[in-house]
Amino acid sequence: MNEAHSTNPIDPIDPINPINPIKLVVLDMAGTTVADGGLVEQAFSAAAQRLGVEPGSADHAEKLTYVRATMGESKISVFRHLFGDETLAQRANTAFEEAYGELVGAGHIAPLPGAREAVEKLRADGRTVALSTGFARVTQDAILAALGWQDLVELTLCPADAGRGRPYPDMVLAAFLRTGAADGVREIAVAGDTSYDMLSGVRSGAGIVAGVLTGAHDRDQLVAHGATHVLGSVAELPGLLAREGR
Repeated sequence: MNEAHSTNPIDPIDPINPINPIKLVVLDMAGTTVADGGLVEQAFSAAAQRLGVEPGSADHAEKLTYVRATMGESKISVFRHLFGDETLAQRANTAFEEAYGELVGAGHIAPLPGAREAVEKLRADGRTVALSTGFARVTQDAILAALGWQDLVELTLCPADAGRGRPYPDMVLAAFLRTGAADGVREIAVAGDTSYDMLSGVRSGAGIVAGVLTGAHDRDQLVAHGATHVLGSVAELPGLLAREGR
């Protein structure tokens, strides 16, 4: 029998009807479900200054440009690139996480409009939802606590939980393996606001990779890095999946 037309029940992709239902949704946090009002840049400036990078200097401007370009990437990876030396990178990352945590604790963070409702709708539709971030676990937990989101989703992931951060697919695949919610990667939807979110989704094999326009990168950047759909915000994601029969 021609294997291309196999009806093996364990095959996650039906060759006759290749549209797979979405069973697992992996959502980014800052810029996608969470509004942080530019706290990444503020925390970076505080961390850089602690390592001797003067605000307003050419060095500071160059490093800040790189931070903006790599929004969504694991923060320790960003600092490794910027400072080269592992010890300096770890110092910068610690200072960044401390500064960001202080800003979160001071109330400079909020859910993006419709984000919580979107998550609740996705779950009510029978989908498993995971939240992922490029921050360290301590910062992710501080954000979740500040929003009262500790029990909002089935799983939360940071780079250390999965192996590598974005643009690698590790966090998406870790969610796939840990939740057991989907039969194959085509039953995953990934949503985020950065090109690195898109790359992570594409590299994981996710069936839908949705960019949202509430964060760091614009439509052209999201599409160029693999977005299958571009939405005004994550609030539109449940409707997209419903319309597409996914």
